[in-house]
Amino acid sequence: MLTYNLTNIGSDSLYEYLYKCIKKDIILGNIKPGERLPSKRPFSKNLGVSIITVENAYSLLMSEGFIYSLPKKGFYVTDLKNIPSKKQMNKEKVILTSGHNHYLADFSSNQTESDIFPFTTWIKTMKEVLRNNQEELMINSPCGGILELRKNIANFLKDFRDMNIKPEQIIIGAGTEYLYSLIIQLLGNDVKYGLENPGYPKTAQIYKSMNVDFEYVDMDEYGIDPNELEEKKIDVIHISPSHHFPTGIVMPISRRYELLGWANKVEKHYIIEDDYDSELRLGGKPIPTLQSIDVSDKIIYMNTFTKTLSSTIRMSYMVLPESLADEYYKHLSFYSCTVSNFEQYTLSRFIENGHFERHINRLRNYYLKKQNTILNAFQTSNINNKIEIYNETTGVHFLMKIKSEKIEKDIINNAYSKGIKLSPLSQYYKNNEENKNIYVMNYSSLDSEKIELIVEKLKQCI
Repeated sequence: MLTYNLTNIGSDSLYEYLYKCIKKDIILGNIKPGERLPSKRPFSKNLGVSIITVENAYSLLMSEGFIYSLPKKGFYVTDLKNIPSKKQMNKEKVILTSGHNHYLADFSSNQTESDIFPFTTWIKTMKEVLRNNQEELMINSPCGGILELRKNIANFLKDFRDMNIKPEQIIIGAGTEYLYSLIIQLLGNDVKYGLENPGYPKTAQIYKSMNVDFEYVDMDEYGIDPNELEEKKIDVIHISPSHHFPTGIVMPISRRYELLGWANKVEKHYIIEDDYDSELRLGGKPIPTLQSIDVSDKIIYMNTFTKTLSSTIRMSYMVLPESLADEYYKHLSFYSCTVSNFEQYTLSRFIENGHFERHINRLRNYYLKKQNTILNAFQTSNINNKIEIYNETTGVHFLMKIKSEKIEKDIINNAYSKGIKLSPLSQYYKNNEENKNIYVMNYSSLDSEKIELIVEKLKQCI
């Protein structure tokens, strides 16, 4: 039976990594045309994963034509005529990584330090679930996720984001990438999507991979301009109004109502509100969501537990308008939930018992202390007159402008040679040309004890 090592999968979900492993073996000829793949149940047992993981991996392979199924017989490898032989394959193109990096400081990373993850409480909660939910763990999850978790998320959003929603509007998924694919299927490929410029490059990659018609929309100091949406004939706009990444812009209430007015003009207009990182706002209370002030059912709200718990806990959720939720259950309920019951019940109990709220409070205090350490290190160093820092209160990153005659590329290379990875703001723009020598400084994974050394090394680079 096929066997794969699923311990170092990087940023992939389990089913994505398994899909890539099988696909690679088919291309290399290790699995022959016409060969029968293992049945889902014994294969999942052999790998130590859920049946859903194998099912989703097989579905991806089928959708790309690498395998086909025969009723009551199983899954077989397609005879692909034009695949190069094993000798022709350039093996150097396949890059495997351990998931670790060698940097003294990686300002591009959103990894969470293991020291601040509540392992003791999480393990205790897992044991509680195994003891008290044995029957539920063996029942297939509903397509949108287990109801208990969705109820607890709805209660959390009510208490902390002032959102009045029904649990049925919440859809759980293994990462926002999966949820985006559902949104596109719901709204269709015949609408035009808009993305913030600058913005998160991965969102554009997802849209490209699904052959979606999209266009970048420039931002001003208040965020997306509704007039540009009209000019570019955008139907669905993806925004982060409470904490824009990477600029840190917080959209004022007047602009929010302008956008809601735009969405309400045309039936097919929708706003995808990405609330990533909003719980970790360090300056004052979290900004109210667009969803909480929407009265026209036009907001698709998205969030993830990546930043508040760990990037390795692949659990995200979206809140659909009631009309779209009905469409989802009518047309897309055949999709299995991509998160295991065990993880869902564990997180549900973690939220219900108040552990999640306490953890967020600890995170805010931890990151505020770390931020103060970093800013103080910059201010007390003679690098202070060569840099300008702004938007430092909106999350666990800030922007830093370096005042230097050196060009951006040289500064990045100098930093790299000293073990520091810098993330230029220019790479988040469509044309990669604006805002030279401004850097996105994500400090969540930095070692606090090495901050003075990091600042000293940076000083040598500029």
